[in-house]
Amino acid sequence: MTKDLLVNFLFILLSLFLVQMLYMIKYTYRMKELKGWILGIFPVVSLVLCMLFPVAIETGFVWDLRWIPFILGGLYGGYRLGLFLLVLVLCIRYFQGIDVGFYIAVINFSFIGFVVCTLSKYYLQMKLKQKIMLSCSMSILSLIFSLLFAKLVFETNLDLTFWLHYITIHIVGMFISTLLWEIITINFNVLQRLVKTEKLQMVSHLAASISHEVRNPLTVSRGFIQMLANDISPQTRKDYAAIALQELDRATEIINDYLTFAKPALEKLETINVNEEIQHAINVITPLATMNNVQIQFSFTNQDQYFVKGERKKFQQCLINILKNGIESMENKGKLNIQQSYKNSILKIDIEDEGTGMTQEQIDRLGEPYFSTKEKGTGLGMMVSYSIIKGMNGSISVTSEYGKGTCFSIILPVNQ
Repeated sequence: MTKDLLVNFLFILLSLFLVQMLYMIKYTYRMKELKGWILGIFPVVSLVLCMLFPVAIETGFVWDLRWIPFILGGLYGGYRLGLFLLVLVLCIRYFQGIDVGFYIAVINFSFIGFVVCTLSKYYLQMKLKQKIMLSCSMSILSLIFSLLFAKLVFETNLDLTFWLHYITIHIVGMFISTLLWEIITINFNVLQRLVKTEKLQMVSHLAASISHEVRNPLTVSRGFIQMLANDISPQTRKDYAAIALQELDRATEIINDYLTFAKPALEKLETINVNEEIQHAINVITPLATMNNVQIQFSFTNQDQYFVKGERKKFQQCLINILKNGIESMENKGKLNIQQSYKNSILKIDIEDEGTGMTQEQIDRLGEPYFSTKEKGTGLGMMVSYSIIKGMNGSISVTSEYGKGTCFSIILPVNQ
């Protein structure tokens, strides 16, 4: 019987590890749909498993470790989870057979459940040592009721060895389960703080990037404006003024890029011919490709005309940014292939280069402010590109193999 009770305890440990795994998945993949109900998985799953695979000693009276998940579920989850667990216990016990034991279970679990739910609001504010003492005390109280009912109502005559094994396993199981649940809860809170810290770091990187990028053209403009006060020729004065204006325009463009990132929603929706915009972006970027000995290949027929909703200038900017990155990733020469595919009202634009490629860590950080694989890059281009495509209800996926090349896939819904 001790072996069967230990199997029951393994069900409880399995449920705890399942909760820990879901927490890690939620943190790793930023899954917002996994919320507070994760905590309810442990008591519900372990309770069901314990009751479906019990240790039956006498007819009409069942022994298992259901008290552990029932008590912890009520203490941590409050009256809602406690009430749900009470109904679940009674339903399973009902289908196991309506006898005297069923009615005793109704009285016993209702009383313990009421006590547990009442103590729940105080329990969550306790320290770890106090929580362990209270949960073990509730476990001992529930066992006393169970043993009394077993002796007085069912007149079971179990030897002292079994009583000691059953009580010991129950208390030790409650102690370990409480400790593990506390550790899992603490780990989850730490992960949540890490997510907030990452967001704050992104804000700080964004602020540093803005100040760094805008300061340079403003410093240049200030210098040339100061030089205008000197005794210089009219032509030189004109050249200095032109340079100062160019640098101010560059600062304006940088600010606009950040505004595009902060506000991805499109202000003016247009019907965009994708083929025409790709060809326009190729025409703009061709001089840079020629300088880097890069061949751009894009083949399409006039029948393949696809239209999407968005802002034409911003879409052009996105394409140029990605094409420019692909060309600059190829140091000497190479090919930049652009392909289109259409399926189920979804248009996919693949831009594949033969550059140095990226690691998985670099791919995961694409689109973050102030991250770039180029020595003097700021990450503005990709950051803005991601925001533009997101504003068009699309997405960008990246596949890359370090040393062989990278493929950017732009996925957009087609406007019928």
